[in-house]
Amino acid sequence: MLTYFSRCLRRTILRACVAGFVGVVCIFGVVCAPAQTVPSAAAISSAADHGRILLVLPFDNRTGQPSLEWIREAAAELLSSRFDSAGFAPMSRADRMYALDHLGLPQGFQPSRASSLKLAQTLDADSIVVGSYQTDRGQIVASAQIVDVPHLRMGPAVTARGDMSDMIDVFDSLAWKLTKQLDPSFSVAEETFVAAGKSIRLDAFEQYIRGITEPDESESVRHLGQAVKVSPDLSPAWMALGREEFTGQEYEQAASAFSKVDHRGPDGLEAGFYRGMALLFSGQYALAEREFADVARVLPLAEVVNNEAVAMSRQGHDGTSLFIQAAANDPTQADYHFNLAVSLNRHGNRTAALNELAQSLKLRPNDSEAQALLVTWKAEANGSGANGVVSPVSKSRPGAPSAVTGTGSAATGSAVAVSAVKGSVDPLERIVRTFDASAFRQAAMMMDQLDASRLATLAPMEQAQKLCTQARGYLDRGLLLEAERLYQAAVADDAKDAEAHAGLAEVRERSGDSDGAGKEANTALKLQPTNAAAQEILRQIAARNGLNK
Repeated sequence: MLTYFSRCLRRTILRACVAGFVGVVCIFGVVCAPAQTVPSAAAISSAADHGRILLVLPFDNRTGQPSLEWIREAAAELLSSRFDSAGFAPMSRADRMYALDHLGLPQGFQPSRASSLKLAQTLDADSIVVGSYQTDRGQIVASAQIVDVPHLRMGPAVTARGDMSDMIDVFDSLAWKLTKQLDPSFSVAEETFVAAGKSIRLDAFEQYIRGITEPDESESVRHLGQAVKVSPDLSPAWMALGREEFTGQEYEQAASAFSKVDHRGPDGLEAGFYRGMALLFSGQYALAEREFADVARVLPLAEVVNNEAVAMSRQGHDGTSLFIQAAANDPTQADYHFNLAVSLNRHGNRTAALNELAQSLKLRPNDSEAQALLVTWKAEANGSGANGVVSPVSKSRPGAPSAVTGTGSAATGSAVAVSAVKGSVDPLERIVRTFDASAFRQAAMMMDQLDASRLATLAPMEQAQKLCTQARGYLDRGLLLEAERLYQAAVADDAKDAEAHAGLAEVRERSGDSDGAGKEANTALKLQPTNAAAQEILRQIAARNGLNK
């Protein structure tokens, strides 16, 4: 069941926040137009009107080899990752699992065309990517088509092939061809798509896929552990391992795994949230508070702010202002009002505490803990004769136990804290454990769209400079596809921006396209003869050519 936040925003955020490129969509049986100039920042920010929300289904295994069954899910993972980097909004595997569960279908279900459409409609997807793979004389051949969900039309098939050892390259190439169908104006080079997967070891990726598809928890952990052992930089594997360890209540191990996830990547904020949870449950309250605060600075969702306040409270600090923020962010969640009531009472404001507790019970009338607390507080207030105001309590004990069980939808705590009023005992504030990862990702997309909207208000030269800065950050992390996409947008905004051309030169050089790198570097130097990055690219090309002679 989706949370209130996700139910309200699933459609509106996904449709409003797709930061994909705008172009004439040429998908179904129509010859694609030649590539056009990449859209500017303004076009990117308006992509909400033309966004493509994609559902990539596991590919059909037509090899006849059960040992290659893992490639079904690998294909969906690789294509979804590349679509995401290209600026589209692919549904995650978790979204697909949610839809299957919602429709009463098993996770391993292989949908027909009709059930595929039903899945896509459940998830509000614009397009489905369906495909298959087979082997041919030691090579893997992958084919895929795009189904236009609203119009129930299927586009022409695209195919890619290569050696089994180059399987990731094959699916990267397939992703590029599908992207060109989705957006004919998309001008990122195929070499960049292929280069995006060059750092992934195939054996580690296989272990990762086997780990996320393995129903047995211990086997899943074994596969994921092997994946990160073979490839310590495989961020998705660390994320999956952290989830498994968190589910198994191995909180210290989970916190360690989540810390190794790329916090600037697509799983970064979610990893930060769960690391904060793992630290909270293992009693490391100061570290938990810091982790939640880091996430909240980027995306202050109610559950994040609430748990930051809980971590503060466990250290004896006053988290009332954050509990107020959480309740304001999601006023329909009873636990937020309950937590605010407990915090207000602990710090001396009984009247406001009673009001918040009443609001909590209005939202969840059967909360026995809140009912008992209301009776106690009212009795104490009637006997105090002090206008409902009590003496502030001493700060909570830093060693107070973590709340991990209890009433309410948040799976909250029954640990207690002593109030200053007649020695009564109040519960600790509740930890929100239910977490809608889909809503979290959608909210993150909304933040990205807001950033794009702000960018679009700048003058073209300023847009280009901002885009170059963002692209440089991606390039420094080795994310060539994302970097090229932004450098291309910068060139579209300001064709005379030397930094953008120098950046494209470096992308071309890293993806193995020396000719393209040289052209972009020379263009940068014509615009800015002192551009050091372009000069370095040309030196590298010259040195390599000299060695090859």
